Amino acid sequence: MSAEPTTGRAAPAAGHPPVDWGQARALVHAAGRAARRPVVRLPLPQADGTTLAAPLTTLTDLPAFRTASVDGWAVRGGAPWRVVGRVLAGGVPPELSDDGTAVQIATGAMVPAGATSVLRVEESTRDDTGLVRGEPRPQPEWRSPGEEASAGEELLPAGTPVDPGVIGLAASCGYDDLPVYQRIRAGLLVFGDELLTTGPPGAGRVRDALGPAVPGWLRRYGCELPAEAVTGPVADTLAAHVDGLRSALAGADLVCTTGGTMHGPVDHLHPALAELGAEYVVNTVAVRPGFPMLVARVTGADGRDRFVAGLPGNPQSAIVALVSLVAPLLAGLQGRPLPTLPRHRLGAAVPGRGDFTHLALVRVDPVTGTAYPLRHVGSAMLRGLAAAAGFAVIPPGGSGRPDDEVPVVPLPLLPGERLP
Repeated sequence: MSAEPTTGRAAPAAGHPPVDWGQARALVHAAGRAARRPVVRLPLPQADGTTLAAPLTTLTDLPAFRTASVDGWAVRGGAPWRVVGRVLAGGVPPELSDDGTAVQIATGAMVPAGATSVLRVEESTRDDTGLVRGEPRPQPEWRSPGEEASAGEELLPAGTPVDPGVIGLAASCGYDDLPVYQRIRAGLLVFGDELLTTGPPGAGRVRDALGPAVPGWLRRYGCELPAEAVTGPVADTLAAHVDGLRSALAGADLVCTTGGTMHGPVDHLHPALAELGAEYVVNTVAVRPGFPMLVARVTGADGRDRFVAGLPGNPQSAIVALVSLVAPLLAGLQGRPLPTLPRHRLGAAVPGRGDFTHLALVRVDPVTGTAYPLRHVGSAMLRGLAAAAGFAVIPPGGSGRPDDEVPVVPLPLLPGERLP
């Protein structure tokens, strides 16, 4: 194995120093960017949750023509006005070529050429002869062409996540489909003969908490992960690990595994990766909890890179690996920038972890945005995680004091959700 801890052919040997947490995020993001998914065009309703592969620019001015912002009368010249037509949204009005003429107009309708004002219906009167009177307000009661954007203007850059807001904007510009990065196909292998998949734990066996939970996190990161892509528990043998990985990688861009990231007597992940000719992107990270995490690259016969993310078996450590390595890897594969971490003020002290980065579970007050550390945060515990918004980042050699502003790594959220 290479002496460099960040890369090298996978091998079962241990003993190299762990990678700095921030460096590990950057390394896996760069690996993802280099192997990002192909560009496809998807109809607008199908593009939700993908990523723009090209800037979104306007096809016309927005709006493309003058549109009335109120119901009333489009008029030319001074009162009174003789009504010469009517226009509703979607129609094309006659031109007002003479002073003293008006067209009845609805909100959103095209303002006729020649109109000098729009008079609100509630501020108008119409006499027995059909003439309209009133005093238009001094400000225009319409939206002008290009008021929102000019034709050809860039509205959103490539790498923008597509959500319903982006879809609506694209539709308003006249798009029927969008160029986006193909969705990431994910798989999950659960390792461990000690795991139960039903019923309460007991008699030396524990309930698998990651097999049911990790798919939901991956889907929140934008992955496609059908039920049949979750396999396990995989038997604690090298042959079963190799077969499981080979089969999962045949149908996925990313395969997450749980457990087996150390070098114990039944930890077969490292030898299995070596058997597959994998190359480490990151192998162990200087972070607590969760340091025995990894990402490895496997180049297929088709020349395309696929990835294995080794998550530790302890449940909270596995989620630390997800937010630390899987999130930036997936951002790269989707053509997105390295996620920027929001900063929040600490509401209580958070201890450091010596030379390791400490990711401390916190809840975030929805009103003040203050981050409060949680209890029940052992690496094997999930009680604190169930109430958390994310992890406060305490750098090596430091600690968090009340009122310190620190980065917070958010747990993956549903599209449209945001930390306060």
